[in-house]
Amino acid sequence: MNNRRWFTILLASIMMIGLLSACSGDKNKNGGNSGGASSSAPSGAGASKAADPIKLTMWGGVPPESGPQAVVDAWNAAHPDVQVEYVRFVNDDDGNLKLDTAMLTDQGVDIYVNYTLSQTEKRVEAGVALDLSELGDYNIDEKMGPDAALWKINDKYYGVPTKKNAFFVALNKDMLDAAGLAVPKSWTWDEARQYAKQLKADGRYGFIQHLEPFYDPMDSVLVKEGYTKADGSSNLDHPLIRKWLETLNGMMKEDQSTPPLGEQMSTQLPVDTSFLSGQAAMLNIGEWLIRSSNNMTDFPRDFKIAFAPVPRLADNEADYITRGGLGDFVSVNAKSKHKNEAWEFVKWYADGGMAPMAAGGRLPASKDVDKQVAMDSLLGDKADTYDLASLEYVLYGDTTPTYVRGVPQQVIDLRTQEYEKYFLGSQNIDKTIGNMVSRHNDFLKQ
Repeated sequence: MNNRRWFTILLASIMMIGLLSACSGDKNKNGGNSGGASSSAPSGAGASKAADPIKLTMWGGVPPESGPQAVVDAWNAAHPDVQVEYVRFVNDDDGNLKLDTAMLTDQGVDIYVNYTLSQTEKRVEAGVALDLSELGDYNIDEKMGPDAALWKINDKYYGVPTKKNAFFVALNKDMLDAAGLAVPKSWTWDEARQYAKQLKADGRYGFIQHLEPFYDPMDSVLVKEGYTKADGSSNLDHPLIRKWLETLNGMMKEDQSTPPLGEQMSTQLPVDTSFLSGQAAMLNIGEWLIRSSNNMTDFPRDFKIAFAPVPRLADNEADYITRGGLGDFVSVNAKSKHKNEAWEFVKWYADGGMAPMAAGGRLPASKDVDKQVAMDSLLGDKADTYDLASLEYVLYGDTTPTYVRGVPQQVIDLRTQEYEKYFLGSQNIDKTIGNMVSRHNDFLKQ
């Protein structure tokens, strides 16, 4: 069942529950103020109740110990009149469904974090994301920069993007030095392939990645060139799409410098661990790696990590757009009984309150946050185990334009299903491209 249909059914059910409750519960109404601070109460027991702190609930996908608990503890210590509780949901389909259900059934969600634009859009449609233009006292574009606009829906903000997304290739600096290879600041996938060939060894891959970044190079092309052509038909047969698939297939089968897809899927290869244990020289990943690479107890290593931008398919650097932008889009539930207080927390969080999140790999995006404070929090006492110049470059110095993936999940799925057949050897490249185009055209006709 698609998301829109599910929401329609759920909303209808909730409306019916509301009507039944209204018929039987009018006598219990107390006329409370649902848009801000609690209304005044009479003396006696009611006065004691009014003096209780306002309680807000924030839902997010990061484990409490990776920063969120420290954030709410700091807020609560400074704001005894408004106390925040953090609730963790797992950022997968089931976890997001749990959050959506809690909001649509008024289970006390005041603030929540969106991790994709598509999730945000469906929550706006469901009426559980507050239109921040109603408040107007915080300039998101000025605070967060031009990348913030990628999160606008119908030219409005329904939350604040708070985290600077960073995607990069982590490199074993010791292996690079031994091979006489420099840390790249700009490179192509052809160059990365050569690096991988030189860095591979017995029991060691030259390059490794999770399955999710497989389609990043395709989107970097299509965001620039368009997912459809001028006539409205699929652009999945763009020459650079073919080039990417053939490059990765060659690395798997000809060079044997990256794991074959079949092996990676069947063994559920732990790619982060493989890199941190020295079984791979390069890892295509993002800033969340730092959470594991700082953990020398569970992931001991004796080498320094360097960083490079994600390689590009386009020969011309000026034509390249890379995945990045901003993330952790924090919204206020439009149904919250304490919207004003929730909004004060969100502003505080975005402008520096989220600093403890850097320890878990989440860098604040606001220009008002001290960069060095964020870096110190990110690296802790492990700074000397990183090549700091290359890390600072990929986090703050690379000026390549970025995108936030907004392609429909159905398109992601159909592409994945077809290129997996190619990498597994069950169909050739022509059939793969043809099937992707045909299925995409069918989707576009819908």
